[in-house]
Formats: sequence, C-alpha cells, structure tokens
Amino acid sequence: MYPILFDPARVRAVVVGRGVGAVRRVTGLEAAGVTDFNVFVPGADAELAAVAGARLRPGLPERPDLEAANMILVAGLEDRVAEGIARAARELGVAINVEDRTQWCDFHLPATVRRGDLLLTASTGGRSPGLARALRRHLEGLFGPEWEGRLDALAKAREAWRAEGSDPSELSKRTQEWIDREGWFG
Repeated sequence: MYPILFDPARVRAVVVGRGVGAVRRVTGLEAAGVTDFNVFVPGADAELAAVAGARLRPGLPERPDLEAANMILVAGLEDRVAEGIARAARELGVAINVEDRTQWCDFHLPATVRRGDLLLTASTGGRSPGLARALRRHLEGLFGPEWEGRLDALAKAREAWRAEGSDPSELSKRTQEWIDREGWFG
C-alpha cells in the first residue's frame, strides 16, 4: 500500500451500493470535504437515500457516469454486480474500492480519526478491517477533540515563522520545540 491524500476539490466520485457500508462511504466523502459525487442506489435503501439527499440516483451507474469519475466506491452489492462495476472501472482507468473484496480494489479505505484538519489513519491493507477499527478507537482515545485547536495554533505559529523567513529546516526545528514545550507527547 502507498498512502496518499487527495485534494477533496479534485475528487469526482461515484458511490454505488446499499446499507451501512455505502452510508459510511457517503459520510466519509462529506467529512473529507468532497462535494462532487453522486450516489447510485439499486433498490430501496431509505437510510442511504436520506444521507445521499440530492445526490441520489436510483439504479446502477451507466458508463458515462463512471467515465466522469476519478474514484468509485462500492459497498453492499452482490458480487456479480460489484465485479462488473470493478471491471468497467478498470477498463476506464478509474480507481475503485469494493467493500471487502480486495481483489477488485485499486485502493483501500483506512479507518480514520478526524480532528479538524488533523487526520489519523489505520490500515491493514484490507486484510483485517476489524483490527483497523480497533486501532481507530484507540487513536480516538489518545487524540481527543482538543487536537483540532492544537493544530490550529501550531499552524498559525508556522505561518508567522514562514513570514519571518524560516526555511523548512528551521520550521521543523521550531515545530518540534513547540511540541516539546507544550508537552503533547510526554
């Protein structure tokens, strides 16, 4: 696995599915700040429809829907349907994730803890989602809501240091001094 973070303004996503997994994907995109996505729901799913809102598209996506995307997320579908979407995505060169089917995935979704712009993740490369969830719960206990404010304060100080002319090496040194002074890690 190679971890990367996408600029949410550049993501054009398609979510296809049903159930809790599809709901998690929609809420995850929203939490990340992704706004350009549609949610395709084959069959009734009241919870997903409520979460999707105006993004809801009944049925399965057509080829033009997939072509317009640069990321496809699939959850809660029968294997034959999910595999067909995965095959189409690969033909189009669109990155795809199919819940709990690593053989059809180009990428995996880590368990995440968000504290403002601070993002902590845990991943097992799809080998044990339960372990990733347990690690996420552990991280939630270690990094509470106060970390959003901590990051904001440090980022503001860093901007001032840059304005003063600090180079990357000096920024790193001053950041570490700040962390040590605040006693964030012991």
